[in-house]
Order: sequence, then C-alpha cells, then structure tokens
Amino acid sequence: MWKDNVQARTLEEARVIIDYNATVRQAAAKCSSSKTTVYEDVTKRLPEYNPLLADQVREVLNHNKEERHIRGGLATKRKYLLLKDN
Repeated sequence: MWKDNVQARTLEEARVIIDYNATVRQAAAKCSSSKTTVYEDVTKRLPEYNPLLADQVREVLNHNKEERHIRGGLATKRKYLLLKDN
C-alpha cells in the first residue's frame, strides 16, 4: 500500500509528472492519491530523497503554473461553445 512506502509513492508521483508533463491534479489521478498528497510529496519530501529529480519536477510544475491561465481560458471557451450549440 502507498501509505506504507512514502518514498516509493513520492518517486512514482515525480516520474509521472516528469514523463507526462503532468499537472499535480493529473498526477494525483494517475497515482490514486489526493492533490494535496502529491503536492506535499513532490515539494517537501522529494528534495530529501532525490534533489535532482526534485529540480526536474519543479521545472514542470513552474511551466504548468505559467500556462495555467491559458488552459483556464480555453476551458471557458469550450464551455460556452458547447452551451451555444445546445
């Protein structure tokens, strides 16, 4: 169980984020964890286990944060286009 091996869970979450350029929400869904757990793992625990991997994860998370407003705008546009069609 993931609760039993926090380090393995943390490393798996980090791999998902890096391999798929995943957001915290996407990584949480793929790893069956909560968003809070993933965030805490990759920002607080991962630097202790693997600092180089933590730097890579931080780059992906920063990139996702920079694009967040764009994705939100596109989602809103899709929503209203769907409403208009109905």
